[in-house]
Amino acid sequence: MTAPRLLPLAVGLFAVGVLAIAAVFVLFATGHSDLPVWLNVAATYLPAVGLALGIIAVVRRSRQKRS
Repeated sequence: MTAPRLLPLAVGLFAVGVLAIAAVFVLFATGHSDLPVWLNVAATYLPAVGLALGIIAVVRRSRQKRS
């Protein structure tokens, strides 16, 4: 996957992860204690994966411009 296609994917994964984090906080604040596993997994891993892919895409793009 090339850097121009990788960056929108990274931003999308990060955004979905941040929305999952917000959903966890809202649900916890409204009194829900047993949250679904998929929501906890999304809130835990999607922002980290999106951030990592974004860093990889930016580094790859900067190295392509130098060459």
